Amino acid sequence: MLTPTQGAVMFDFENLEVYKKAKTLNKEILVFLRDNKQIDNYVRDQLKRASISIVLNIAEGSGKFSKPDKSNFYTISRGSVYECVSLLEIIADDNNIEQKKFDYYKSQYETISKMLMGLIKSQNTAKK
Repeated sequence: MLTPTQGAVMFDFENLEVYKKAKTLNKEILVFLRDNKQIDNYVRDQLKRASISIVLNIAEGSGKFSKPDKSNFYTISRGSVYECVSLLEIIADDNNIEQKKFDYYKSQYETISKMLMGLIKSQNTAKK
């Protein structure tokens, strides 16, 4: 795995804890999907896209200059969190995920959702 080298340029989003957490969870979700071929291909693709969307929208939002623009991308990212949880419930309904793993993922998404809500509120309450 490639890692930043000492003295390498870092982008603002790389310092956000929510970005780090979302990126780690995305990696876990991609492994889960790769290892569970019995999951419907449409559901698999949607979960993959939604999980990646969380990470990408945090990164894109951090690069925006206006607070409303930042807030919009963080809100989109939070919507993708909700989409992931819903998709995991669909996977659980098909008995294609262990309860312990489902609970773990749902807990991680809840934490990310709360962190994003904090970012959204900070953009909406900060001086414009």
